[in-house]
Amino acid sequence: MMQLLPPFLRRIGTLLEPAPPEWVARRPEYVWLVVGTTCIGAFIGQLDASIVQLALPALEHEFRCGLGSASWVAIGYLLAFASALAPFARLSQAAGRKRLYIAGFLLFTLASGLCGMSDTLESLVAFRILQGIGGALLGANSVTILVGAAGPARRARALGLFASAQALGVGVGPVVGGWLVGSLGWRSIFWATVPFGLIGALVAWVLVPRSPAAPAKSRFDWMGMLLLGPGLAALLLALSEGPRWGFLSGRTMLAILASAALLAAFVRRERRAEAPLIRLSLLSRRDFAAGIVGVTMSYALIYGMFFLMSFALVRGAQLQPLQAGLHLAILPVILGLTAPASGFLTERLGARWLQLGGMLCCALGLMVLHGSLDRLGADQAETMTALALYGVGLGLFISPNNAATLATAPAADAAVAGGLLNLFRVVGTSLGIAAASSVLSWRLAAATGHFVSPSAVSPILLFHTAAQSLGLLLAFVLVAALVSLVRPPPGPRGP
Repeated sequence: MMQLLPPFLRRIGTLLEPAPPEWVARRPEYVWLVVGTTCIGAFIGQLDASIVQLALPALEHEFRCGLGSASWVAIGYLLAFASALAPFARLSQAAGRKRLYIAGFLLFTLASGLCGMSDTLESLVAFRILQGIGGALLGANSVTILVGAAGPARRARALGLFASAQALGVGVGPVVGGWLVGSLGWRSIFWATVPFGLIGALVAWVLVPRSPAAPAKSRFDWMGMLLLGPGLAALLLALSEGPRWGFLSGRTMLAILASAALLAAFVRRERRAEAPLIRLSLLSRRDFAAGIVGVTMSYALIYGMFFLMSFALVRGAQLQPLQAGLHLAILPVILGLTAPASGFLTERLGARWLQLGGMLCCALGLMVLHGSLDRLGADQAETMTALALYGVGLGLFISPNNAATLATAPAADAAVAGGLLNLFRVVGTSLGIAAASSVLSWRLAAATGHFVSPSAVSPILLFHTAAQSLGLLLAFVLVAALVSLVRPPPGPRGP
């Protein structure tokens, strides 16, 4: 792939992939320095996703748009990430994982600055899409770099640290985002990730090992890429705009049919392609497929809760953005504290019972939260307790599920498995935001008789509809628990 580029681009590519200093690479802790570098990318990706959630009410007011339109500031990023992840994972095998990982930091940082300078909702969404492409460059390589550095013996602990870095980003996001939105305005939230992106690029340039040699002949499935992106876009469009259009309207049905046709064509294409973007044979393995469903549900649970509670706290409880951020931060903080312990316990107890226990905690948290929403102004401790229970549950679930899922893939498919894990993490995040937006819009429309902004209804009604919408998250919990229960016991790992 590099041989096809002009000479000056090849020289830039070479500069982006120096060998790490010998005195660092020889140290026993070098493996954990590489793992830490991937954690920087994990941190800024989740910081960006969570910091935007709390800004959605402000963006809805700033641009005088509906709930579905404002949610595309979040969904546009996730859509670009999900669409570009598989193509970049394939390109990275030929062009070099380290090069594209560093390029991801740089593009993500540039797009963050451009988002902060946007004057219209359309330009903001466009730059968020560009930011998602940068995030996809990071996501296509982070898990593969981490797994390659840690090796099988340290995989669970490394993934536990990775999950903790993601949780830290999610946890810092609401607090920092609430303070920035309340004091400096919504534009400042996009500038917050710029220094982390620049630091990440520098550290990766120094520490990440050189990529292994690319195969002599590398093919790329351009047709698969052209089918996957529009197929995912049509699906998210139907989920996001369905409540406003009507789920049986012509536009919604057209989007659903287009998504089904494009994704079906993508599956057929991947089964016949010599070098598919996604090796679907992995998804035919029951244990791996169950883990992927678990990945999807767990991130839908995180971001569905963030979406619903950001409106309940800011519009319903009339909290200042910083106060709302402090409330929301309890979930990822507890998740981050729990994830390393769950990784340690997985190596000794196995994944299944930890995952089931985690989903039981999530269900209990949802029941407590449902009861507390109508009393949110009087009993905030109950809400905090519910979010803490929810965070413990997700902390017990995510790291064991990720480690068990990667362990089921043959060693030769480790890179593909890591890419699929990241892809469905973003699909889950997109699903959580789009589905929560749809359910909340539908509940408000059912209560008022027409589609209305959350800012235009009484706090009592908003609390009531948010409580009803928690049923969506309970459905996600049940699916995650079911796939954990039916997952077959781990067998020998393939060569």
